[in-house]
Amino acid sequence: MRRVAITGLGAITPLGNSVKEFWDNIVAGKSGAGSITKFDASKFKTQFACEVKGFDPLEYFERKEVRKYDLFTQYAIAATDEAIKDANLDFENMSREQKFDIGVIWASGNGGISTFEEQLSEFHSGDGTPRFNPYFIPKMIVDIAAGVISIRNGLHGPNYATVSACASSNTAIIAAYDAIRLGRASVMIAGGSEAALTPASIGGFSASQALSKRNDDPEAASRPFDADRDGFVAGEGAGAIILEEWEHAVNRGAKIYAELAGGGMAADAYHLTATPADGIGALLGMQKALKDAGLTPDVIDYVNTHATSTPLGDISELVAVNTLFGEHKPAISATKSMTGHLLGAAGAIESIISVLAVHNNIIPPTINTKNIDPDIPQGLNIITGKAVNTKVDYVLNNTFGFGGHTASTIFKKPY
Repeated sequence: MRRVAITGLGAITPLGNSVKEFWDNIVAGKSGAGSITKFDASKFKTQFACEVKGFDPLEYFERKEVRKYDLFTQYAIAATDEAIKDANLDFENMSREQKFDIGVIWASGNGGISTFEEQLSEFHSGDGTPRFNPYFIPKMIVDIAAGVISIRNGLHGPNYATVSACASSNTAIIAAYDAIRLGRASVMIAGGSEAALTPASIGGFSASQALSKRNDDPEAASRPFDADRDGFVAGEGAGAIILEEWEHAVNRGAKIYAELAGGGMAADAYHLTATPADGIGALLGMQKALKDAGLTPDVIDYVNTHATSTPLGDISELVAVNTLFGEHKPAISATKSMTGHLLGAAGAIESIISVLAVHNNIIPPTINTKNIDPDIPQGLNIITGKAVNTKVDYVLNNTFGFGGHTASTIFKKPY
């Protein structure tokens, strides 16, 4: 099957609204967490999150357009605009026929949840007469971001959304990878966006005991693998990746960051929200990614873990990692310690981190982790505190979602 190059990146994140700003803050080990400003969270058990800061939709849309799009779609467009520019793809000067072969697969776990909440609130606070916004449904549905990206750029190739909770955008990237390998497209835009810092979302996750309650010290709240971790920190934003058939990229002289070498998906088949102690779904997903890439575990230099800072999830993932790698000890870090958990967009921004780790030979740190949980397998090479400069040829990126979904991807140096 055809090889797939990564030629463009775009990001809207709690650590910056461009890939450069985002990556610089990741390498510096900064936290994106702070008090929630999007609504009054004073009555909630958790009052902080990793919010996107300084985002102005008018930098990307006309004012009348802004009203048509939920924030998750606005984030998607902003990130894809940067990725398209980064890849030096000039859609305006392409023929319509050339764009028949370019598609979009975009993910979100929650879609337009803020639109949904706002519209129902307005309905119930009124006289009961239905006065819904005509854009209510297209603003809310999960697939609309993929559609808007396609419409905005005139792209006629494969176009749809993937939803697998927090594995959603890694699933989208694997689907785009397969579309190119199977000859269904030459170029694909893939990624995910999430704008779920809303009362219902924070309230729901809080009720399920998933969120950290460290309100007095938000920046230190996300602490994967730490014995004192008490839940994840919710985040928002978007990550976009341009995937391109290898020869197509080479022939047009594109910059190639990395090669997407393999992808694997599996299921825990265990519980709605909890992960099994043996990490079977995570293990199977990683094994399938390695098999797809034709690689053995000993070549992996770095694992970007899903590690959300939850008591059960962190342990089960590292049990799976330990089972897979055995005596080989790749570097491990959890970048959610800085970004928070971007839910359906997590896989996309962590894929960008993985690609840039390969491109720049830098392994980002895990911050806030001081005392490794004794229930985590001993002897693992967990990178804490500061980034490490070292040769990085292969990176494995994990994402897992409620419902037991697992998705793993492998990025390699573009030799």
